[in-house]
Order: sequence, then C-alpha cells, then structure tokens
Amino acid sequence: MIKKLGVLTGGGDAPGLNGVIRAVVKTALHNYNLEVVGFQDGFYGLVKNNYQVLTIDKVSGILHKGGTILGTNNRDNPFHFPVMENGKKIYRDLSAEALKNIERLGIDVLVVIGGDGSLSIANDFSKKGLKVIGVPKTIDNDLDATDVTFGFDTAVTTATEALDKLHTTAESHHRIMILEVMGRYGGWIALYSGIAGGADVILIPEIPYDLKKVKQKIEERKAQGKLFSIIVVAEGAKPIGGQMTVAKTIQGSSDPIRLGGVGQLVAEQLTQLTGLEARVTVLGHLQRGGSPTAYDRILSTRFGVKAVEQAVEGPWGTMVALHGQEIVCVQLAQAVQHLKKVDPQGELIKAARATGICFG
Repeated sequence: MIKKLGVLTGGGDAPGLNGVIRAVVKTALHNYNLEVVGFQDGFYGLVKNNYQVLTIDKVSGILHKGGTILGTNNRDNPFHFPVMENGKKIYRDLSAEALKNIERLGIDVLVVIGGDGSLSIANDFSKKGLKVIGVPKTIDNDLDATDVTFGFDTAVTTATEALDKLHTTAESHHRIMILEVMGRYGGWIALYSGIAGGADVILIPEIPYDLKKVKQKIEERKAQGKLFSIIVVAEGAKPIGGQMTVAKTIQGSSDPIRLGGVGQLVAEQLTQLTGLEARVTVLGHLQRGGSPTAYDRILSTRFGVKAVEQAVEGPWGTMVALHGQEIVCVQLAQAVQHLKKVDPQGELIKAARATGICFG
C-alpha cells in the first residue's frame, strides 16, 4: 500500500517543471490521500536529506512559473558524489545514504523529473530495489522513448521570437545574422525554430556542414536582391570531418561536456569567405527561462498525473511518455538507452529543403 511519494527535479531547469510538481501533489492528495515530500536541489537533497513536505498551498499558483520550486542541479550524482577529504575533492558512492534517507522518511516511490542524465541515475536506483517513476524533461527533446519532452515547445517559441527580431535588424544592416541555440547533440531546437522563424540556413549536428555551400546560399540570395541572411546554428553543429565546439568541461557532472562557441566560429569563417559582416547572438539560458507555453503546461500536467497513477498501480522502474496523443509508460532502462536524433532523411528535413533552407 503506497502512502508517501518523494519527488525531485534533476539536471538543467526547463519550463514546465513546476507544472509536473503541481500535478503530482494535487493528484496524490486529492485522489489517493498520499503525502508528498519534495527533495531540494535534485539528488543533492536526496543525499543530504534536504526536503520539504509539499502541500496544496505550496504548489498553488506555480503552473505559469518557469524553473522549479524545488531547485535543481546537474552535478551531484549519488553514485559519484563530490566530497572534500584532506582539502581535496574526491568522488564517492553515497547511494546507500540516499536510500537510507528514503527509508527513514517512509517514502514508498520516488518520482524523478529529469533528462537522460537524471533518469539514468533513477534507473541505477531502480536496479538497487528503489521503486522509481521517471518523468522526461529536457528542452533538447532528445529522449528517444517519448515523442516530445516538456520544455521543448517553450524553447522553440523563445528561439523563434528571437529570429523574428533578428530579421528586422539583419535586413536593415544587410548582414548575416547567426543565432546559436541549445540542443546538445541533437538539432531539434535549431530545426524547429529555423523552420518557424524563416531561417535561410540551419546547421545541426546530424548533418555536418560545408561552409562553402552556405556561402553559395548567401550569394544566391544576394543575386536575388536579398542582401541579408539568417542562420540558425545548433550548439552541437560541426563541419564535415570536424568536431563539435566545446566551451568547457565540468568535472562531476552527469553531462560534463558544455558545448558552445560554434556560432562565433561560423561567423568568423563566413566573413572571410563572403566579405560580409556577420553578427552572432547566443540565446543561451533564455531558452530555459520564462513562463512555459500552453502546450508545455498541459503536457507537464498530464505527465505528473500519470506519474502518480503509475506510482500507485505499478509497475515501477518506468517512465511516463507521450506516444501519439496518449500518455503511456515505458521501461526506464529503455528510455535512457538512446538519444533521439534528427533523421537527415526525415520529413521535416525534406520540408525544410523544399522551401529553400540550406543545411550546409
């Protein structure tokens, strides 16, 4: 008999996290009379036993707010947890401490809201016997087991609005305007926002680029009397035969590689190739912030409701997912097995090419 749920948000923040928390608490209290405990700052709170009891009052009025009322981080993996010993940082497996905290609190099922890193940790806990339900969260939309992750629609909307604004200044100054967007190893944000924002060129990790082809596209536009070009670059984009641009590496993180800087690199090289002025806007964490779109509010609510239903009914070791129009559950191990990539031969790419978009 399930009496108490735990919930935490791990990894990077995303619009819609509060929607899931709200739905979990309301569903648990109203429909099953369950107590809900929220761990602070992701898995850090699970190890350090930092938590708060979540009531209806605590989740009232948070649906429209970005971020997470529980806090989050992407560094403190309980199986590889940073500790200071003799003035040096080392890493220890403190998963047993986390499990003891869960046992002391009387938590029957833990709901983990996160991306592939956080859900991989959740899967490791599931292997140790903890009853876990995963909820897929990432603006990158790169979890293979669900059609869409919440946060993605908001990120695409933010990037599209940025492209709308860049169009006017690009046209006024006859410039190449480059927008660098997030997405890690997938090109979903770049592809969707590039199509929606009327970009002329979209560079994504799944299609290595040749800037000579981009130059050709710019020259074709110039011959047509169009003296500006809009380029969307995914942070993981790379040239043919080249590597992704790494900004830095974060030790101890479940995802230590931080991509960034490819937009500036493309701008410098295109200026040399074309003789035209190129300016770069790095959208960065603006894509993570702000109020979630209506779509993300609804999807996060549906995910939260289903997570509680699954926690009560089982089986555990599963993740809620969107398949078509239905919210279903898949095995957690399956959910974190592969990243979802853009299909270079897929319908979206073909539609973009048909409208004249260049992929380098």
